[in-house]
Amino acid sequence: MHIPQNILDAVNEWLTPTFDNETQVAVKELMTTSPKELEESFYKNLEFGTGGMRGVMGVGNNRINKYTLGKNTQGLSNYLHTVFPGQALKVVIAYDCRHNSQSLAKVVADVFSANGIQVYLFSDLRPTPELSFALKHLGCQCGIVLTASHNPPEYNGYKVYWQDGGQIVPPQDAAIIDVIENLNYNEIKFSANENLIKYIDTEIDEAFVKSSVENASFNTPKEAKDNLNIVFTSLHGTSIMSVPATLEKAGYTNVNIVPEQAKPDGNFPTVKSPNPEEPEALTMALALADKLNADIVVGTDPDCDRLGVAVRNNEGKMILLNGNQTMILMTAFLLEQWKKAGKINGKQFVGSTIVSTPMIMELATAYGVECKVGLTGFKWIAKMIKDFPELQFIGGGEESFGYMVGDAVRDKDAVAATLLICEVAAQAKAKGSSVYNALLQHYVDFGFYKEHLVSLTKKGMEGLAEINQMMVDLRENPLKEINGQRVVMVEDYKASIAKNLFTGEEETIDMPKSDVLIYYTEDGSKICARPSGTEPKIKFYISVKTELDSIANFTKVEEVLNEKIKNIIIAMQLS
Repeated sequence: MHIPQNILDAVNEWLTPTFDNETQVAVKELMTTSPKELEESFYKNLEFGTGGMRGVMGVGNNRINKYTLGKNTQGLSNYLHTVFPGQALKVVIAYDCRHNSQSLAKVVADVFSANGIQVYLFSDLRPTPELSFALKHLGCQCGIVLTASHNPPEYNGYKVYWQDGGQIVPPQDAAIIDVIENLNYNEIKFSANENLIKYIDTEIDEAFVKSSVENASFNTPKEAKDNLNIVFTSLHGTSIMSVPATLEKAGYTNVNIVPEQAKPDGNFPTVKSPNPEEPEALTMALALADKLNADIVVGTDPDCDRLGVAVRNNEGKMILLNGNQTMILMTAFLLEQWKKAGKINGKQFVGSTIVSTPMIMELATAYGVECKVGLTGFKWIAKMIKDFPELQFIGGGEESFGYMVGDAVRDKDAVAATLLICEVAAQAKAKGSSVYNALLQHYVDFGFYKEHLVSLTKKGMEGLAEINQMMVDLRENPLKEINGQRVVMVEDYKASIAKNLFTGEEETIDMPKSDVLIYYTEDGSKICARPSGTEPKIKFYISVKTELDSIANFTKVEEVLNEKIKNIIIAMQLS
């Protein structure tokens, strides 16, 4: 097959003495046996997306390896020295259970230390939210976590956090990327200064667990905690290091851990995908819950920033909640607790994202707090806290199963969120109710919003081109009608324009540019199209709504909304 010149140039660079013999041998092997894989490995540089840099491990500039991470770290080191001139620089590094995470974390530590930067490196795998906490706790300017979240086993990644504990955001990310792209691989300093690398563990763990309990506990009586029967699964990930300890310290005694999934393992042997967004991932936990007649199931992804929740419905059957539902439950609970404590005075806010349920705004309005909505990704919610220091942050979430309680951690945090949803469940059960009935009551009180996600996977160069073309088509030929409903408004976050199709009026969207399109129809439906920033997918987020007059009518009204979602999928040819 013909290999373009730009790819050959990149390949030839990786065959120079700058790269070790093992790497050169691997590149030559690809050249002779896998030309298609060679092209995929070298056709572009790995890019920062909504969740940092994430990719398949292997050789090449489009792969995760010691050189791509080394180049990032060298560029970041140079940037830190520029931004904090004359200061004693400190960074903290964590890593998850994925293949090569520990060794790659040490490479990153080596490069930082070789640049005269004090490094705090966790001695073993830790949850991502603990990295955010540790960064502020230790007074570091920067933090790195090696993780690919819930991606398949062949992936790894590199997330960058700044001194506020949140991930980097524009324009800082572009400035850092500019420094990295102007570096050559032969400028990477790999020779560690071991005197600048300090290993950390128990002291930070204890402080993190203590903080999680303080932030997510709300005066639940001991008897209520004892009566809550919990099943928890770490899905072979890092949460086993923190969640059981947090629940225990908070006073939950009846916690049953899925034993087959308790050991961290980058192969994730008992699941197709270690993603609690996928129902299959919680199969074993649900089976144990039925065996033990548990009230609630919680499962977390490998780096412990997302959580999936299942609860019993009124027929006694375990049902999986989606991310929007858990966000509504936890936010409503927090707002009610703050209200009871007399802490709401109009100077508080909750945070969400443009692709999450609009129901969060109804909640915020009802409790007299502001709801700030940002782009997809928790870095934007963390940025809200930094941008509005005069306001107190109560909590925030997004549809993709992430939640953040307070601001001790500036990223989605399944440790505190697991404790919080158990507080919701324990207090509901103590009142003779349930999490399920609490959710239905919210639908009665604030409107019945139902969401559905259609995710289309398109791998490789061809897939990326197909995704890009789909977005071009949606922009150049905007839909005027969806499922028999006229489109009222189109928001184009790439063009920063919101256009009313009825009046022709346009407004500027005051957010950073992003490749997102949102359609609003006259019956209140909302359809969002967005390419993923970290996976080879294009996602369509569908939200429909109606009124629910009573819990008794829930099933009947839900069928109407399900039919509407199905018809939207058909109308947009997404099935």
